[in-house]
Amino acid sequence: MSQPTRPARRTLRPACAVLAGLALALSVATPAVAVSPPLSHPRTVRHFDLTKGQQPENIAVEPDGSADLTLSFARQIARVDRKGHLTVLATLPAPAHPLTPLIGAAVVTGIARAHDGTLYFSYATGTEDLHGIWRLRPGGRPERIAALPVTGFPNGLALDEDEHCLYAADSALGVVHVPPTNGGTVTTWSDDKRLKPTTAFGANGLKVHHHAVWVSNTDTGTLLRIPIRRNGTAKPAEVRASGLSGIDDFAFTGHGDALIAALNVPNEAAYISADGTHHTALTGGDGLSNPTSVAVRGNAVYVPSAAYFTGTNPNLLHADLQH
Repeated sequence: MSQPTRPARRTLRPACAVLAGLALALSVATPAVAVSPPLSHPRTVRHFDLTKGQQPENIAVEPDGSADLTLSFARQIARVDRKGHLTVLATLPAPAHPLTPLIGAAVVTGIARAHDGTLYFSYATGTEDLHGIWRLRPGGRPERIAALPVTGFPNGLALDEDEHCLYAADSALGVVHVPPTNGGTVTTWSDDKRLKPTTAFGANGLKVHHHAVWVSNTDTGTLLRIPIRRNGTAKPAEVRASGLSGIDDFAFTGHGDALIAALNVPNEAAYISADGTHHTALTGGDGLSNPTSVAVRGNAVYVPSAAYFTGTNPNLLHADLQH
């Protein structure tokens, strides 16, 4: 997530493991690569109500293709089925006096889904009673399972079911935390200097992939890979791609280390090859409006847009992944 404007309202063994990026990301240009477009047939699945704070920040996909979303300023967990029908699964309690770092308002950010349907998500309030990692079991009610430092801004979230833990990026503190899925003590897994913010939003999107934790740094416009040692600790972060202005969250395509990333402020989704080269895959002309995250399931690609800066048309877009 970046520093959005609130919507106008009417009247491996670890210690284990959005809102978009600030527009002032430092970037190093990457040479253009002549490739065929990896995405085709973009279409909007659902439009959301901006006046109700329905700005989708992060996404997890159900086996049937439904999308589980965090609706940031609405403080809601919602599901959009393949026909575009919206169901609100839970609304998080509002803090009396939100003190959320960077934005001041209470927001739900990252989300991850377990195989049994349990949803884990980050809730940023800046208050001792609500700030941290939450869980929603199927048919249950939301519950906080881990408190996080109120001086931080929890953002991207990924689940490692084998190790019974989550990895959580903190954009304000520039670290990766590891909360256990059953609750308990949270540890700081990586405090690497490459995760730090330079103006506001550092570590943002996050995924676990091929024995490493991958993290985007919005301020520096970089995609980082942090290998996991055999004992579960973090190795130093390495830059895998740069020149990604406004990078938020991302998802791997299923073909090695290739991935698709949301570039929030430029209104683009970028295809990033395993060697770090990248090119534009979707734009505002396809329906993007400050995209925040990406999910891939089979040949289906989902991209939520939160309209944090455009102020119009928050939506969920679907496209086909080409082979």
